[in-house]
Amino acid sequence: QVQIVESGGGLVQPGGSLRLSCAASGFTLDYRAIGWFRQAPGKEREGVSCISSIGGTTYYADSVKGRFTISRDNAKNTAYLQMNSLKPEDTAVYYCATGRVCIATLRKSDFGSWGQGTQVTVSS
Repeated sequence: QVQIVESGGGLVQPGGSLRLSCAASGFTLDYRAIGWFRQAPGKEREGVSCISSIGGTTYYADSVKGRFTISRDNAKNTAYLQMNSLKPEDTAVYYCATGRVCIATLRKSDFGSWGQGTQVTVSS
């Protein structure tokens, strides 16, 4: 069964950190780009970051540059999103998805095989 599961979300104070994980089962992530997206209540799902299949290329939304870091461990079939200096506006459900390529536009349409999401809430 092909499945992607995100984990690591939670409640954190502004300025805090979280590390999200994206674990795949039933298929290998080796040859796929991985993207992280988020959706806040009442808003469209937006691209946060992506990483190419071998990890040599990464892109970030302007709103998270310098604060978030995407990485992958193909041996563990898992990708990560390290989120530092979190702000209340980062509050959203975060989703992981796989795709053919990682490009700067971070378009949802370039990705498929979505996970169920993990809630991140930044609040004091």
